[in-house]
Amino acid sequence: MNCSGVDGLNADPSHSKLPVLPFLKWAGGKRWLIQSGIKIVPDDFNYYHEPFVGGGAVFFENAPQQFVIADLNKELISCYRAIRSDWKQVTRLLQQHQKRHSKDYYYKIRDNEARSEIGAAARFIYLNRTCWNGLYRVNLKGKFNVPKGTKTKVVLETDDFESISERLSHGRIECQDFEATLQNARNGDFVFIDPPYTVAHNMNAFVKYNEKIFSWEDQIRLRDAILQSVNRGVKVTATNADHPSIQNLYHNLGEIHSIPRQSVISGNNIGRGGTSELLMKFGW
Repeated sequence: MNCSGVDGLNADPSHSKLPVLPFLKWAGGKRWLIQSGIKIVPDDFNYYHEPFVGGGAVFFENAPQQFVIADLNKELISCYRAIRSDWKQVTRLLQQHQKRHSKDYYYKIRDNEARSEIGAAARFIYLNRTCWNGLYRVNLKGKFNVPKGTKTKVVLETDDFESISERLSHGRIECQDFEATLQNARNGDFVFIDPPYTVAHNMNAFVKYNEKIFSWEDQIRLRDAILQSVNRGVKVTATNADHPSIQNLYHNLGEIHSIPRQSVISGNNIGRGGTSELLMKFGW
């Protein structure tokens, strides 16, 4: 599967490598991992590849000069492309959403699709910032169905869409399966992989939701694609659920570390306790 779009390949190797903050809140985002100080990205590599870009925390933090970022979420990829092409208009539309935001307005915007890619990007960011817990979820018809949350700020002090647009102009933004992204990685490249966390024989609510978009068969397919990339001389860092089935899937294939973190996906404080995730390195 691939979505049409213009590649941004006019890279200026002298552009700033100062990180910019992600503009989306994303379930499973890796800001916490960056803040932990753990080394995620090798010092030297050619191209940067990220097949499950999500909110892009690792991508924006490391500011690679040559990259391919990808995801199967069409709305997400379209949003990145729209900011790359016209960040000023996206910002203007966000300011309009800010002025009009209310409960009725939220559900009106949620239930109606935008007519343009720029409008769709502003809608996507607006819903992300005002829905419950920043969760992206769609129903069986593919319609976003997350209820309104408690946040009311649509335009944030930390927004820097000009720098984000500049950063996105130095590489490719693709809507495609992870195998296509990994297959393009070559000797000397680096891949950061943060897939949806699904495990075998563990059906809590969040895993059930992710199982619909990333199955256990996909986990096996991902493991095989990682091994093929490493055999070509690619360096890989991958995160995943800290669960015996994942540990067994990657047993003796590389470095595997259990990293503690706070869980923030739950809707109540009781469910936001300590947990852990796996950080794995291959071919370093």
